[in-house]
Amino acid sequence: MRLFLILCWMTLPLLAWAYHVGPGQEHLASDQANRLVREATFKFEQQKFQDARTLYSEALAQLPADDIETQQAVKLAMAKAQMESGQLPEARVSLQSIVDEMEQQKQVDPELMKDARSTLAASQYYMTWLMRLEGLTAEEWEPEIEAARQNYRLLTEQAEESGDAETQERSKDLEATIRLARMDLSELQALKIPSQCKGCCSGQCNKPSRKQSKKKSQKKGAGSNLGPLPDGS
Repeated sequence: MRLFLILCWMTLPLLAWAYHVGPGQEHLASDQANRLVREATFKFEQQKFQDARTLYSEALAQLPADDIETQQAVKLAMAKAQMESGQLPEARVSLQSIVDEMEQQKQVDPELMKDARSTLAASQYYMTWLMRLEGLTAEEWEPEIEAARQNYRLLTEQAEESGDAETQERSKDLEATIRLARMDLSELQALKIPSQCKGCCSGQCNKPSRKQSKKKSQKKGAGSNLGPLPDGS
C-alpha cells in the first residue's frame, strides 16, 4: 500500500505537466483572449477604434479553433471597429462573410445573428452613401442599397413576429434606406458626411472615365427628410 501511495505521489508532477501542455494551454489561451476582448471593448468605448480593432484581432488568434460562436462575436466586434476607423469597405466584406457563415450553420445564437445582420445592413447603407458621393452610377450603387433594404426588411419582420421592442427602430432604418435611394445627389451632398464614410474610398472611384459630380446644393436644410441614420443620429 505504501509503495502504491509513493508511486501515485511521484506521478503527480507528470499529470500536472500533461495538463499544462494539453488542456491547460487551451484555458490559458481562452483567458488571454477574454482579457484582450475586455481591453478592446474598453478602447471601443473610448472611441479608440483602431486600437480596439488591433486588440480584437489579437484575441481572435488566441481563441480555440472549435469555439466558432465566440470567434464570430469577436469578428463582428472587430468589423464594428473597422467601420468607425475609416475602413468601411473592409468592414462591409467582413460582415457579409460573417452573415453568410452564420446562415450556413444549423444552430446559431439568434441575438448574435440579429446583431450581425443589422450591422451588415448599416454598412451597406453607408457604402451606398459613399458610392453616391464618389459619383458612381445608379446601376452600381442600387444593388448595395437594395441589399440594405432587404436586410432591414427581414429584421423588421422578425421584430414584428416576436413582438420585439425594436420594431419601430427597425422600421425607421428601413424607411431611411428608401429615402437614401430616392434622394437627389445635390441633397445628399448638402448633408454632413457620416463618420463611417469619412476617409473611406469604395474602391470603385478610380475606374476610367469616372466623373464625380461637383454640384453642391446651396439650399439650407436640403435633404432634411432623410430621417434617422442606422446609428441613431
